[in-house]
Amino acid sequence: MSSQFIQMNVEFNTPVENVFAVLSDHEAMGKVLGAKVKRVKDGEGNVNGVGSVRRLTPAPFADFEETVTAFEPNRLVEYTITKGSPLKNHLGRMVFSESGGKTHLHYTIQFEPKLPVPLSGLLVKTILEKVILSGLHKLAKQYQ
Repeated sequence: MSSQFIQMNVEFNTPVENVFAVLSDHEAMGKVLGAKVKRVKDGEGNVNGVGSVRRLTPAPFADFEETVTAFEPNRLVEYTITKGSPLKNHLGRMVFSESGGKTHLHYTIQFEPKLPVPLSGLLVKTILEKVILSGLHKLAKQYQ
């Protein structure tokens, strides 16, 4: 089974705290992605911080859970899928930086498909990248 890697870079014409506030908040991130997202467990020190768990339902009966593994305000959010997904060895990482009042987001996702179906990883990668980038670009337009 092939490991997949997604790399996305998006610039926002607003300070980093504005973008971080949206993308680190589970429910707000769901709106960006167009998926139902609900925080099911609060994190340590911050409700969306380390240890927080969110349930995503991108389609009916297709829910899974992600757990935040690293959280640095206005700088970093890392998470992994911990329940109910056809993916394994998953790691999502959003790194935020600011320059000249603009925010740069470097967002990576790596994973492997659980099922030994040819091209399934590539299909998931293509769909994830398209959906996430679309949502991020819509969010970026709100700050123009």
